[in-house]
This record gives sequence, C-alpha cells and structure tokens, in this order.
Amino acid sequence: MAPDPGLPARLTTTVSGDGAFARLERLQQIADANGGNRALGTPGYDASVDYVAQTLRDAGFTVDTPTFDVRAFSVQDQRLTVGGRTVESTVMSYSPATPGGGVTAPLHVVAQDATSGCEPEDFAGMPAGAIALVKRGTCPFGTKSQNAKKAGAAGLVVVNTEDARLDGTLGDSPDTVPTTGVTASAGADLATKDGTPVTLLLATTTKDTVSRNVIAQTTTGDPDRVVMAGAHLDSVPEGPGINDNGTGTASLLELATALGPTPPVANAVRFAWWGAEESGLVGSTRYVEGLSPTDAQKIALYVNLDMVGSPNAGYLVYDGDDSDKQGAGPGPEGSATVERVLLDQLSAEGVQGAGTDFDGRSDYGPFIAAGIPSGGLFTGAEERKSARQAQQWGGQADRPFDACYHQACDTTANVDRTALDRNVDALAGAVGRFALDLSGVPQRQS
Repeated sequence: MAPDPGLPARLTTTVSGDGAFARLERLQQIADANGGNRALGTPGYDASVDYVAQTLRDAGFTVDTPTFDVRAFSVQDQRLTVGGRTVESTVMSYSPATPGGGVTAPLHVVAQDATSGCEPEDFAGMPAGAIALVKRGTCPFGTKSQNAKKAGAAGLVVVNTEDARLDGTLGDSPDTVPTTGVTASAGADLATKDGTPVTLLLATTTKDTVSRNVIAQTTTGDPDRVVMAGAHLDSVPEGPGINDNGTGTASLLELATALGPTPPVANAVRFAWWGAEESGLVGSTRYVEGLSPTDAQKIALYVNLDMVGSPNAGYLVYDGDDSDKQGAGPGPEGSATVERVLLDQLSAEGVQGAGTDFDGRSDYGPFIAAGIPSGGLFTGAEERKSARQAQQWGGQADRPFDACYHQACDTTANVDRTALDRNVDALAGAVGRFALDLSGVPQRQS
C-alpha cells in the first residue's frame, strides 16, 4: 500500500474533541462503578484496560496487554504537626511509615536553594534523629530522602516551589525516610522554625502486585521505523483521573481508531497505554527496559500525552532543543523535530504553543533515558498560570492550570473541551506526518 500524503489532513478531520470526550465519559463511568478511581491494583484500573483493549480490537487491531511487577502503595493516615498545629501535607508515594504514633523530633532546615537536599553534604550539622526540611528541585525526591537517611534524619519534609499541594513519589529508591510534601507558603513558615519540635505520622503500606500496559501497532508501515505515541491509563487513588490522564488516554484512543490497523503509511505506528505511571512511571519504564537493543533502535520517536484538557489550559510542548534554557537539557537528537512538528500542528489549530521542560514527571522519561527522540503535549498541572500565559491563551492568571489535580474533583466537569479538541487534532496531525516522513529524526544505531 502506497503512503497517502493526505493522511495527516484526513486524520485531523476525522478525530474530534467530542469523540474524545465520549471516551472520557466512559472512563468516568468506570471510576464511578469502582470506588471512584482507576488506580493501580484496583478493579477500576482493570476495567480501564479492558475498555481500551476491547475498543482497539473492535477497530481491528491486534492488542497485547503485557504484565509487569509493581509495588502498590496506600496511605491509611498522615499528619504533620508543628507546635500543636496541623500543617497540610501530602505523603510521597512509597514513603516508609513512621513508627506507630509518629515521630517527634526537632526540625532541621536545610538550605532552601535550587539543589536543596541533592547532596549528602547539604545535611551537614543536622542533629541525628531530626526531621529535615528541604526544597523541591533539581534531583528526584528519592535522592533527597536517601541523603536525609544517610545523614541520620528520622523524616523529611519537601517544600513545593508552587503554593499548591506537592504530589510526588520516592519510586524505587531504597533506604529512604518517611517523607511528606507541603505547599510553598507552608514551607516558608516552617523554614523560620529551625529547631522547633515537629511530629510526623505516616501510616503507609506497600505490597507487590501485577499491572498491565496496553500495546497495539499498525500492520502497515516499516516495522523498523516505528512512530510511537503513549499515555498513562491509571489514575491516583484519590479520584477518577479524567484530566489526568483520561484526556491523554481518550485522545490516543480517538487517534488509533481513526487511523486503524492498516493505514497508508511509510512508517509503522505503535500506541501504548501505560500502567502505574502514578507510582513512578513503572509501566513505561518496564516496557523500555524490556526492549532488546535492536527493538529499542526501531522506535524512531515517542510522543507523550499527559493532561491535555486542563480547565485553565496552557498549550505546552516539551522543549526538545532546550531553547528555553530551563531545567533539564535537550532531549535526544531528533527531539527538536518532534517539538517543531507539534508546535506547527497547534498553530494550525489557531493557538501558539510554548515550550515546557522535560522535568521527568511523565512517561517520556524512560524513552529519553534510552536515547529515543521524544516530545509531547501538556496543558499544565498544579503549577499556576502566569499573567503572560493568561494574556496569550486566556484563562485565569495566578491560578493552577488544573486546580483538581490528583483530587476527587478531577471528573468530566474538570475538562476544557476546546483545549481537548485542539490537542487531539494536533496529535493526529503530528503522528500522521511522522507516519509518512521522518525527516529530521536520525536513524539510531543499536
């Protein structure tokens, strides 16, 4: 079958925000029927896998649902108390529990700079058994917690850089201390209380379980040059996860069914829905780790969809060439091309996108680590929209892109349908273009 130059335009006409939203309504129904969420290790997640897999099979795809081992984390209780006053906090996923009844110890304020807690020497002078206060930034939360334990801390409090709750994970980091996060304003207050007794109580459990990814690929196109697009399928336990990440899941499913299993393409297209992203990118990490060098080389590029309908939406594209000079450096060679094409497609939808940092918070992370060119679309999470961004895109300045991030209110009512429609079209156009032409994306060597 000869590649069809009209494919990108046809795909953008076929997919729609309304079609994606209908899929979101199905994910909401699944959550409603299963305790209000679609999280790792729950019937809601299993039902989500079955829904996506069956939809793909009905469209003619051969579907795999490979399993992987993962630790499921749950919280029974959490409290941070300073001077008899409770400070709102959010336990880090995979945090160890404190002893029963919690631990009371003096607060030790580590320098609140960009690399706070990232080096063992940051904890120099800390009394053994203290509860350390560090600021978010630069290195993983797990690294900060490991360094705190090496220094003899009994617990760790991480301060967000935004005045919003701090959701994070210690991932697979071994040898950590009980760790929780607080908002920027709460952290600023705590930073003035060096030496003050603090009580930290975290009742948590972690158990081994099995989860699944969902994988489907076209039978047409060069299987040695694969265009891959993915989105995480799981929610957090606190809610149904409709923007995070039902919107990515639904957008990808909308595109896959429009494309079909035998499209007129030059390069094969592979779709993936990842499990256990909210537990530390586990599904995508296990997938990439399981690829042989030859199979990894066949993936020409990866496009990530995570939160593409935020109610106070930004139009963000991962900064593949590091032209913004923020945070992490550029992605692997070819990532700049992914960024440019996604920006072009957003422009075609009437909106000017902007760069956002590869900060490691979504499933592009394992692909970048494997040297695979990557990019993606994102409409913002708990960060606040700036005045400049509000002027550019509309919405409310100094308000979170998604005020319901990781909360029970992340329902179908928490979606900007205009943003969803634009991002579905931009995704379809970009994947359609790459399926025909990979100019600017170098072929890697195993």
